[in-house]
Amino acid sequence: MADQYDVIVLGSGPGGYVAAIRCAQLGLKTAIVERENLGGICLNWGCIPTKALLRSAEVFNHMKHAKAYGLAADNIRADLDAVVARSRGVAKQLNQGVTHLMKKNKIAVHMGVGVLKSATSVEVTGDKGTEVISAKHVIVATGARARDLPFAKADGKRVWTYRHAMTPKEMPTKLLVIGSGAIGIEFASFYNDMGVDVTVVEMMDRVVPVEDADVSAFLEKALTKQGMKIMTGAGVESLAVSDAGVKAKIKAKDGKVAETDFSHVIVAVGIVANTENIGLETVGVKTERGIIAIDGYGRTGVPGLWAIGDVTPGPWLAHKASHEGVIAAEAIAAELGNKDVHPHPMDRANIPGCTYCHPQIASVGLTEAKAKEAGYTVKAGTFPFIGNGKAIALGEPEGFVKTVFDAKTGELLGAHMIGAEVTEMIQGFVVGKTLETTEAELMHTVFPHPTISESMHESVLAAYGRAIHI
Repeated sequence: MADQYDVIVLGSGPGGYVAAIRCAQLGLKTAIVERENLGGICLNWGCIPTKALLRSAEVFNHMKHAKAYGLAADNIRADLDAVVARSRGVAKQLNQGVTHLMKKNKIAVHMGVGVLKSATSVEVTGDKGTEVISAKHVIVATGARARDLPFAKADGKRVWTYRHAMTPKEMPTKLLVIGSGAIGIEFASFYNDMGVDVTVVEMMDRVVPVEDADVSAFLEKALTKQGMKIMTGAGVESLAVSDAGVKAKIKAKDGKVAETDFSHVIVAVGIVANTENIGLETVGVKTERGIIAIDGYGRTGVPGLWAIGDVTPGPWLAHKASHEGVIAAEAIAAELGNKDVHPHPMDRANIPGCTYCHPQIASVGLTEAKAKEAGYTVKAGTFPFIGNGKAIALGEPEGFVKTVFDAKTGELLGAHMIGAEVTEMIQGFVVGKTLETTEAELMHTVFPHPTISESMHESVLAAYGRAIHI
């Protein structure tokens, strides 16, 4: 007899393990299937260990500029092996944390490759052989992997994905980063701060192209000032890889093609959903470009089968996956008769995005351009960090906060930040958007002094011609 559960979660990333925990909290007998590491890519090879690397680079960068703070730090050097070891240690600690949470919540863990045999059963093949487990509901949370370029297949030696870039065997001397989305620009920032000669090639006309145009422009200036070479409107046409390095033919914005030597290349051109070979065709789930269509609660249209996270429409972010996991768990509990849960569908307009480069970027909602395209008459306000006392005291005066409002109703449509610690500040605007705030509530909010968050208040005031400190 197959093991029987209320819910099986296929994948244990930030969507899967959170969904499993919420199911268990709601009294549902729950199992999770994982082929590699509990916590998925995010905890083991993505969000968390990259932040550990970036923290090391940030501290290193501060040490190199100790004189600016009235301090002396001589003969500063980076120990790459120790930096990587610290990052892997952080990942291991969190992996163990998820293992503990599974035990605490009495969630059955089945390690192995899971394949749907029906909408309510999964075949798991692991070290101990093959077993079939079944449930009333199955949540697909299998995540995604790095996208390859046809001419730039990652070999782990000279051509890297994010996974290789996280555990380098050697420090690059001259690094090419293809793509300037969050992953590409974070690794470009890390290696640049560690002293590597970095070139970023982006086919769009600006870096971090999903962000507000003002943020993109500011970031490009900041990275260029740090010594990075930024090529926008450009493309890599070919790579010739050898033991000595990589020769890249790059077509610049003006159409000219030049060949440049690099020691290593990072390919960061997006992700591909892990929806192949998991049995979706067997149960009648169709995908479009590998993505599973769902409703606001995670239903796939096949009774009993749900999907969350990177296998569903974007944005492809860990916190979006986690929130979807909670929504799906609560919707399943409601279907199974729990009258105490009242799930709400995901509102993608209120999902923040964070990029942990140097300087940091954070945003939520519509950019100014997107708001205008949507037909809004907008009021936009920008406040620079150079007018903020705390930012100056920290030695971090580069950056700004920009807010976008509907001129007719005062609704907060979007907020965009670049600078020190903005990834910790954006949640203020996320809460505001979720509560459907207007400029009036934000203006009446008392912000503590001295904090960088005062720039948030000032940007709102600036949108209405009332900024105080500039």
